[in-house]
Amino acid sequence: MPGPMPNRAALACSLLAFAATPAFAQTFPSDAQILQMLSTRVDLQKHATGIVVGIAGPKGNRVLAYGTRGLDDRTLVDGNTVYDIGSVTKIFTALLLAGMAQRGEVSLGDPVQLYFDANKVKLPAYGGSVMTLADLATHSSGLPLRPGNLVSKDPHNQYAGYTTEDLYAFLSSYRLKWAPGSRYEYSNVGFGLLGLALSHRGKLDFPDLLRTRVTQPLGMKDTSILPSADMQRREALPYDYQLKPAVHSEMTGGLAGAGALRSTANDLLKLLDAFLGIRKSALAPAMQAMTALRRAGGMHPATAIALGWNIYDDGAREIVWKNGSVNGYRSFLGYDAKAQLGIVALANAQTGEGVDDIGMHLLDPSRPVDMHMPPPHREIALASAILEQYVGAYRFSPTDLLVVTREGGGLVASDSNFGTEDKIGIFPESPREFFFRVFDAEVTFDAVANGHATRAVWHQDGADQTGTRTD
Repeated sequence: MPGPMPNRAALACSLLAFAATPAFAQTFPSDAQILQMLSTRVDLQKHATGIVVGIAGPKGNRVLAYGTRGLDDRTLVDGNTVYDIGSVTKIFTALLLAGMAQRGEVSLGDPVQLYFDANKVKLPAYGGSVMTLADLATHSSGLPLRPGNLVSKDPHNQYAGYTTEDLYAFLSSYRLKWAPGSRYEYSNVGFGLLGLALSHRGKLDFPDLLRTRVTQPLGMKDTSILPSADMQRREALPYDYQLKPAVHSEMTGGLAGAGALRSTANDLLKLLDAFLGIRKSALAPAMQAMTALRRAGGMHPATAIALGWNIYDDGAREIVWKNGSVNGYRSFLGYDAKAQLGIVALANAQTGEGVDDIGMHLLDPSRPVDMHMPPPHREIALASAILEQYVGAYRFSPTDLLVVTREGGGLVASDSNFGTEDKIGIFPESPREFFFRVFDAEVTFDAVANGHATRAVWHQDGADQTGTRTD
């Protein structure tokens, strides 16, 4: 079996070094260097119209911004520009859990069913094992990424119209494939359910509970599930990976705890200040408790998963971080407690690399940033019969499976290593050669037999890896 795909676990970005000098890797980038990263991402790579980076530290916070709110809105972005933060919402939901546990209102080991009427929703179990609140907050409940009964027919707004009752119906019929707590699987369903459980215990709907328990005590007036008219006037407009207009995700109702918040860099710096202890907060014990419980798992390059947070510990430093990917936006939030450094990065396009590499690089300068320009590709049209030959699952290593399916008139690919919940389009430039638009990589399908390709070759960073069809 081949080894891991080159750099695919890092969201398949090329992640070329921002600078070649060894000294750069040992020092925090200057403002000019950070702005060069942002301008490259906006002006050359065309992966947002405006990016904002916030830096928290004991000597004070600062914000660096580049670009505009939209293609037609030439207002410059700044620390008060509003972005959808997607799955960074999960940090707020997990903090709400930790705070309620600190107050004795809940226990991390409580069965989730305790907070729901079994006559309305019967939560799945595995044998005698039931899911707990901690299982939900560490993505180890056994629940899937998204519910199987989504009602929206719009692939660009797949959660639209999904209600709490829809979620209850899904949960009551879902069967777990393994015991809760036994393995990691990223789950929007789990965090949506967690938000509902805490809402029931706190006797407030989730937006009000989050406001009264978390955002209001931290003075975060620009962080909300239901944005004010003023917030809407200050928003960066959403775009997809081709800089085509997108719509705000409607991850509300039963899934709000998974990804419904909007915020600003200035507001998120207040949160980071509290996590770093720079700013005193009554939530400090809860914030510390969030990283005290750790399990195996997390998104690459995590070495563990805590309550909501990914933990990356390379022996020299420990980075606590979370990213977000939602219709039209990418977000990153992270900190290094020992270095007293926190980073927030926000972009208004849902691209593959987003701002994860920039955020991680600022926390760990040895981690590179993608500053290169991908080669030009020209898409061609292929007959449906040819596309069908390439549908299937291709195994590159024991843990690396690329799944290719039909969607619309083309092909899409999914892989847990992509770091995003969505399927990603692949586009033909020859009868066998396909390319990605959201990151710089290509796939060649080969050895067609009995109407199906038997191999897929992944090309990236000058290296090739071959995956064998498994079905």
